[in-house]
Amino acid sequence: MAHETTDHSPSDSVALITYWTHSTNVTNTQLTHLQLDNYGPWTVTPEPRREMDLQTLQSRLFADVAQFVGGYGGYVFPTRYDNLVAVTNGLDRRAHESLQESLDNRYPITVSLGIGTGRRPADALDAASTHLHEAGSAQDGDRTQVFGGDPLAESVRSDEDLEVAHFDVDDATDVYTDRLNEYDAYLAIERGYSALARYLREEHGALAFFAGGDNVVAVCPALSDRDYHDAIDHVRETASVDLKVGVGAGYTAQEAGMKAKHALEHCREEQVPVVRDEGGERPKLQIASLDP
Repeated sequence: MAHETTDHSPSDSVALITYWTHSTNVTNTQLTHLQLDNYGPWTVTPEPRREMDLQTLQSRLFADVAQFVGGYGGYVFPTRYDNLVAVTNGLDRRAHESLQESLDNRYPITVSLGIGTGRRPADALDAASTHLHEAGSAQDGDRTQVFGGDPLAESVRSDEDLEVAHFDVDDATDVYTDRLNEYDAYLAIERGYSALARYLREEHGALAFFAGGDNVVAVCPALSDRDYHDAIDHVRETASVDLKVGVGAGYTAQEAGMKAKHALEHCREEQVPVVRDEGGERPKLQIASLDP
């Protein structure tokens, strides 16, 4: 059982602060791996294309995918830009087909999709990527617009299918942005992000993505408060970067992510490293406690 105590919050927007030692949610993640078909050879045929033209194409395609998936409450992350990872709880097969058709109509390249599901996001992505691998190489000119895998059935969905953790760097502006040149600040943030992403992937099967500025968004299985404290401690010890995190659960990535954002704001206000937001009309915030 979770250890629980309660205090009234001084904030009008927060009804109750609850101190927990762990979470008991069970997650059910749906991920989609989007892969540009035969993209490498296309960039040099009939001759190498201008780099900024390629960067513009990639950024516009990502923006279109993000807008489409976001309309269903999903999240998208660019990873390597010729490959995208989307959290697509809430998107059925027809929505995926519509996305694929829209991109085909608007771009000189096609996109293949693989869908995977699992309790751990890493397992879901493994399944999604396997559908693409089994259909052929990413640089196979004959492999185009693959669609593999099945979305989650509505009958197995729940209001807490997803757990999203939103991390940011403590005092990033004072410590990095206002003191270092932009490249050195970037390297410092990237050092912390890389340490966090590798740790969460290897220890928990969670997937963390850089989200700009000093922000990292992680799609996680149901982790305990101790797990989040341990992740923050690991990054501090190995990368010398201090983090805080807000955590939320929800039916879609958007719902869970907004709860995580609210919780992160409370981290800043209360100067605590880990906060959960259980949502509701007046959010009930859980400040992670490691007291026995």
